[in-house]
Amino acid sequence: MLKDAGGQAIVAEISVTRGRFAPSPTGLMHLGGAAAALVCLASARTSGGCMILRIEDLDRARVAAGDEDGIFDDLAWLGLCFDEGPWEGGACGPYRQSERGHLYDAAIERLASRGLTYFCDCSRAEIARAASAPHVGEEGPRYPGTCRSEGMRARPFRRPPAVRLAVPAGARGRYDDVRAGSIEEDVASSAGDFVLRRGDGVHAYQLAVVVDDLAMHITEIVRGADLASSAPRQALLAELLGGVLPKVLHVPMLVGQDGERLAKRSRGVPLRDHRARRPAEVVRALAFAYGHPLEVSAEASLVDVLDVWCRAFDPARLPNSDVSIALVESALS
Repeated sequence: MLKDAGGQAIVAEISVTRGRFAPSPTGLMHLGGAAAALVCLASARTSGGCMILRIEDLDRARVAAGDEDGIFDDLAWLGLCFDEGPWEGGACGPYRQSERGHLYDAAIERLASRGLTYFCDCSRAEIARAASAPHVGEEGPRYPGTCRSEGMRARPFRRPPAVRLAVPAGARGRYDDVRAGSIEEDVASSAGDFVLRRGDGVHAYQLAVVVDDLAMHITEIVRGADLASSAPRQALLAELLGGVLPKVLHVPMLVGQDGERLAKRSRGVPLRDHRARRPAEVVRALAFAYGHPLEVSAEASLVDVLDVWCRAFDPARLPNSDVSIALVESALS
């Protein structure tokens, strides 16, 4: 029987799809986020499943005042309803990560009891200077394991220490990608020992999402393709915590006409820049840009457009590369 990150038994078989949309309140919701939310909705509803809203507000220093309310407002404007969430409640709450720290600490304790964690007081500059620290992407250089031999031993620290996962040699992260099939990666070689909790006490994204997805019995993760490189680490963490990473669907990124990823506050990108339009128009435009031209009249209601979107959705029809905002703009013009 599988167990969640807190050691509690997980239902042996989930009979319904449980999808989740997990935005961060660090800026206004943008068109790319709206597209991901719509794909999440369609993927869950197509199989008769339910939708969970989770607010990923771990790093309180980056949370912008009012942006959580803005997210709720924008999602409601788009007609997106959730079965569980901060406002809806549910059996798997709380649904804000800032209120779930005890679960993340419990997971670290379980890993520590197996000798799978250690304190690290290395600075970013020290890691970057290490000759054996090749670059691995969005999280910077691969950590060379300088502090690994110290384990969780209390000692004089040069700065508040982070907690790292001691990735076992040859450990592989395996998960099921909805579009690409079975994926496997040697996490020890590609990412090395990654952070579970920062020196300032903030729990790492990699740990928090795994703990939450297991505890909330999520069966399907829908998220932006920019997070695809995180999946092997999360799959390994899920396995070490006695679970299995849900199947993953990575949604193509929305990019500018120059091919560069759009920032949250880029001109024309915030969803509320388009609130003068009917929400049904925005849903149709996003569906079109993401490979699903909807056969509905221009006067169709939002409820009808969302119904057609959910019935028409097929992950195989999603684009295989980034989506230009020009496609969305053309559909809105």
